[in-house]
Amino acid sequence: MPHIALVTLVVRDYDEALSFYTGALGFELVEDTDRGDGSRWVVVRPRGTEGTGLLLARAKNEAQAASVGAQTGGRVGFFLHTGDFAGDHARMSAAGVRFLEEPRHEAYGSVAVFEDLYGNRWDLLQPSS
Repeated sequence: MPHIALVTLVVRDYDEALSFYTGALGFELVEDTDRGDGSRWVVVRPRGTEGTGLLLARAKNEAQAASVGAQTGGRVGFFLHTGDFAGDHARMSAAGVRFLEEPRHEAYGSVAVFEDLYGNRWDLLQPSS
């Protein structure tokens, strides 16, 4: 098993999630297939990569809807690596991404925590070389 292909992220609405991930974060849309039952198979991933993607899955019931934005219990659950921390931080900030802290420079790299449109916490991280 060479890698994890997809991680599911439960969302309220496919199109608002697509707008955020492809617009504000700059991800690419890999697939958007109508499944014929009102649901879609929607996959995004960081532009230009072949790595793990996010399966954006619309909540189907109250229990799933309750998990939107809280899938990791308020912890940082997603880690977005970059090779241009300052540039990506500036671009994302200009696109309206809400950072919860000022950038920090730690022994492991430059990092800042941000929230996606639902409140899930992410690290924008440029690892030290």
